Amino acid sequence: MSNPEFVGLVNSLQATAEAALGDLNAATASAARDGLLEERRARQTAERSLKLLTMLAEKTRGNLDFTEADLLTDAIASVRERLAAPTSSPDTAPDAN
Repeated sequence: MSNPEFVGLVNSLQATAEAALGDLNAATASAARDGLLEERRARQTAERSLKLLTMLAEKTRGNLDFTEADLLTDAIASVRERLAAPTSSPDTAPDAN
């Protein structure tokens, strides 16, 4: 059975990265698109969360059940994919009208 604290930690780190990149909250995403959030700082926060998730995977290798290992692997892949995705600039963002 998965440890609820471990699951919570992984979910928290993933959510922190996604929130920093504007993925969780429509208002935050809009503010990021409009240039109201400092993109460099948001990216650093997401990268820091990815580093913590990666370190957690390295330090717990061989000590997780299948569910925990899958959760951690999926979280790392999701954050990496989001960080690799191109950011849209105001000139290339789709028109909301």
